[in-house]
Amino acid sequence: MEQFSYAEAPANLDAIFSALADPTRRAILSRLAGGQASVNEIAAPFEMSQPAVSRHLKVLERAGLIERDIDEQRRPARLKAKTMAAAVDWLTEFEAFWGTSFDQLDGVLEQMKQTDVKDTSDE
Repeated sequence: MEQFSYAEAPANLDAIFSALADPTRRAILSRLAGGQASVNEIAAPFEMSQPAVSRHLKVLERAGLIERDIDEQRRPARLKAKTMAAAVDWLTEFEAFWGTSFDQLDGVLEQMKQTDVKDTSDE
């Protein structure tokens, strides 16, 4: 049986995927992909309180997906691409599997089309 090494994954990979599991946090990350923003700016499109948005920001910050600065009275948040890249790198390891699975699916669909064509020509 082939042994796999789990040591190559970033230490905080569980925290990253846990943070990404929430749609609100993914929306916040999408917003921050356009540039840094304050809590009020991030909270504007959501129907939730500023403290609730702050809790989401803390989860993202603990996962290393964002960082926050102190700028006078504001604490703008910005995306940390390096941490996101670590998650993408980990997922990339499965690209060969996805390609094989899609190739197999293409084969099944092609067989179904041929069977369909054969069935309609018999009528």
